[in-house]
Amino acid sequence: MTIVSTNQLVVRRSSIPILAATNLEIAAGERIGICGGNGTGKTTLLKVIMGILRSSSGSIQLPHVDVTAFAANRRAREGIALVPQGRQIFPKLSVADNLRVGLEATRPRIRQVPQDVYDLFPILWDNRRRPGGNLSGGMQQQLAIARALVRRPGLVLCDEPTGNLDSDTAEMVADLFVELHSTLASTLVVVTHSARLASRFQRRVTFSGRSLQEAGK
Repeated sequence: MTIVSTNQLVVRRSSIPILAATNLEIAAGERIGICGGNGTGKTTLLKVIMGILRSSSGSIQLPHVDVTAFAANRRAREGIALVPQGRQIFPKLSVADNLRVGLEATRPRIRQVPQDVYDLFPILWDNRRRPGGNLSGGMQQQLAIARALVRRPGLVLCDEPTGNLDSDTAEMVADLFVELHSTLASTLVVVTHSARLASRFQRRVTFSGRSLQEAGK
């Protein structure tokens, strides 16, 4: 089953296309790596699917609903989550409160972080009262991923999860994605410059000149 599809998706800024007509179908349960150089449209694609950026034309379809006109919070309620580039955690909030931010889109509203999220990220349980800004880079990345997962989304978008991490921590994060995919059976779409991380994915596509092409499986 296709969990999300884009049809002739175009994004323009001041009449200049920053994302060319893009068609992409992602099946439920896939683990996809999106590669390509700087400025080719990778991050733009994730932001448009999430609803942070609006498309100039084209459509975005979930299994039972067209979400092209939906705001980001409504798309979150439809089961899409984004782990943004740079993590964007709240440095003065505790780990637990950062995770509670991820529950804002739940309907009916859930107020307590599910224990099974801490079971997936035991280091966050051990540090749940610490301010997010006091965590190491690798722990902050785990926090950003866990925050996206607290709602149990069907589609998880992740932008450069190994950026600015040392090689050992980057490898740990790559292992984590493989483990989460096996455990949660979520659909993962990850933008990365890392050939090593991309090689861990079942399917790889690449951006070239702001258009998306199949790179191999």
